[in-house]
Amino acid sequence: MILSIIAVAIIAFLGFAFYKASQLTEIHITKKVAIDGTQQEVFDMVKYLGNFPKWSPFLEADPSQQYEVKGTDGQVGAQFHWEGNGGKDLGYQEIVKIDNLNFIGTRCDIQKPFKATPTFDYTFSKSSDGVVVTQDFKVESGIVEALFMWLFGAKAEMASTNERGLTLLKNYVER
Repeated sequence: MILSIIAVAIIAFLGFAFYKASQLTEIHITKKVAIDGTQQEVFDMVKYLGNFPKWSPFLEADPSQQYEVKGTDGQVGAQFHWEGNGGKDLGYQEIVKIDNLNFIGTRCDIQKPFKATPTFDYTFSKSSDGVVVTQDFKVESGIVEALFMWLFGAKAEMASTNERGLTLLKNYVER
């Protein structure tokens, strides 16, 4: 009888876990920040990957991170390569589209600590509060990876990290 109850509990937990994980196979996070600066200044801070260390939440968390910009910085095809956490984090971000002063599209190729290819798209618009930067983050994963993301609260951590990056961008431009 006790084994039956334990088996039912395990099956129920696994069913719930895979249901929750199925909701994380596609993660979409949108964050916005208003920055008191010119549209050119804010746009260039994102467009030129050499500026990324000035507002990177990842470099803030791991100041020993090694990084390098490859290609022509500020152009489609430019890449920001990183290795951090003693070799446990590895990947690069590449600019894939630029619409001057309005849009920058990037794609990441993360090899460690897990494999993923998220995108970060940035739109820039003027408002009475300054320049509004909208960051649109998307990542897809398989059900097993999504299960681990659910177990470890990865979506909330991603949202927090993205928000921190925009806050650092704002602080740097406004200083």
